[in-house]
Amino acid sequence: MSALTPQSDMPTPTTDKITQAAMETIYLCKFRVSMDGEWLCLRELDDISLTPDPEPTHEDSWEDLTDVVEQLRDDTEDPNYLMANERMNLMNMAKLSIKGLIESALNLGRTLDSDYAPLQQFFVVMEHCLKHGLKAKKTFLGQNKSFWGPLELVEKLVPEAAEITASVKDLPGLKTPVGRGRAWLRLALMQKKLSEYMKALINRKDLLSEFYEPNALMMEEEGAIIAGLLVGLNVIDANFCMKGEDLDSQVGVIDFSMYLKDGNSTKGSEGDGQITAILDQKNYVEELNRHLSATVNNLQAKVDALEKSNTKLTEELAVANNRIITLQEEMERVKEESSYILESNRKVTKDRTADGHALSEARKQLKEETQLRLDVEKELEAQIGMRQEMELAMKMLEKDVCEKQDALVALRQQLDDLRALKHELSFKLQSSDMGVKQKSELNSRLEEKTNQMAATIKQLEQR
Repeated sequence: MSALTPQSDMPTPTTDKITQAAMETIYLCKFRVSMDGEWLCLRELDDISLTPDPEPTHEDSWEDLTDVVEQLRDDTEDPNYLMANERMNLMNMAKLSIKGLIESALNLGRTLDSDYAPLQQFFVVMEHCLKHGLKAKKTFLGQNKSFWGPLELVEKLVPEAAEITASVKDLPGLKTPVGRGRAWLRLALMQKKLSEYMKALINRKDLLSEFYEPNALMMEEEGAIIAGLLVGLNVIDANFCMKGEDLDSQVGVIDFSMYLKDGNSTKGSEGDGQITAILDQKNYVEELNRHLSATVNNLQAKVDALEKSNTKLTEELAVANNRIITLQEEMERVKEESSYILESNRKVTKDRTADGHALSEARKQLKEETQLRLDVEKELEAQIGMRQEMELAMKMLEKDVCEKQDALVALRQQLDDLRALKHELSFKLQSSDMGVKQKSELNSRLEEKTNQMAATIKQLEQR
C-alpha cells in the first residue's frame, strides 16, 4: 500500500510532500489509486485526511500548510484540474496495461486471443482513453457519446486503414457505434498498425476538435505519449474471431486488481507450472481442432456445391446433345428438299414448256432453302463448339473434385491425429493431478508425524 497517508504518531508533513502526494494520486470514486514503482496502490479516501496537524511547531509553517491545503481543495473542484488529473490517471493506466500485456505475452509465447485477460483490460483502457473529453451529440433518443466517429477519420489520413473500416462495417453482428469502435481497435492491433493510426489521428487536432473538448486526452500531450507507447505492441501476435463475439453489450470496467501489488501471488506459481503448461497445450490443441473442423466443413460444403454444379452441367450437356441431333435431322430434311427442288428445276428446263413465272419462283425458293441450309450448318457448328467446351469444363470439374476429396481425406487424418493427441494430453493431465493428490496426502502425513514428534519431544523435556 502507498505510504502517502500521515499517521497520528508521525510529525506534520511539509507542504512539498503534500503537493507531491496530491499530484501523484489518482482519484477513483471512494478510493485513491497511487503509483508505486510499476504497480498501483489503493487506499480509501475516508482514511486520508488533508487537514494539518493541530500542533504545529511554528505559526508561519502552520499558516503556509493551511493555505496549501485550501489551495488543493480549490484545485480539486476546478474542472480543468480534474480533466488534467483524469488524463494523468489514464496515461498511467495505459502505461501499466501496455507493459503488463507485452511482458505476459512474451512469457506466454503464443498467439493471443480475445479471452486473454490482459488483452481485454488493454482494450478497456484504450476505450476509456478514446472516450475522455468526447463531445455529446444530440439525437432523437437523447445525447450520445461514441468514439467511432474519430476512428472513421483514420481512413482519410492513412489509406491502409480503409480495409479495416470496411471490414468493421461489413460485420453482421455489430449494431452500435461502440461495438464498431471496439472491433476497429481489435483489427488495428491484429494488423500491428494501431500506433501508426493513433499518431496520424492525434497529429490532426483540427479534425479532432469536432469530436473532443479542448482539454481532452486526445488533444493534449498525454495522447501523443500513449500513441508512442503503442509501438511496443507490434512485437505480439493476436488473432480474434469477432463473428460470434458480442461487442455491443460488453461492459468496459477497468480491473485494478491486475495491477495491484500482491506479495503472495508468486509463491504457489512455481509448483503449478507444469500443470499450467499442460492446460495451455490442451487449450491450443482444442482451438486447432476447432479450426480444422471448421475447415473440413467448409471444404465439404465446397465439394457439395461442385457436385451440384457438375449435375447441372451434365443436364445442360444432355440438352445440347438433343439440340444437335434435332438440327442434324432438320439439315437432312433441308438437303432432301433442296435435291427435290433441283430435280424439279431440271425437268422444267428440259421440257421448256413450263411458265417463266413458275421458274423464277422455283429459283427464289431454291435460294431461300440454300440460305436456310447455311444458317442451319452455322448453328450446328456453334452447338458442336459449345459441346466441346462443356466436355472440357466437365473434365476440369472432375479433376478439381478429385483434388478436393484428397485434401478432405488428409484433413480428416490430421483431425484424427489431433484427437489422439488430445486424449494423450488429457491422460497426462489426470496423471499429474493424481501425483499432486498423492503429494498432498504425503505432506499431511508428514505434518502429522512432525506434530507427534514435537509432542514427544515436549514430553521428554518435561521428564
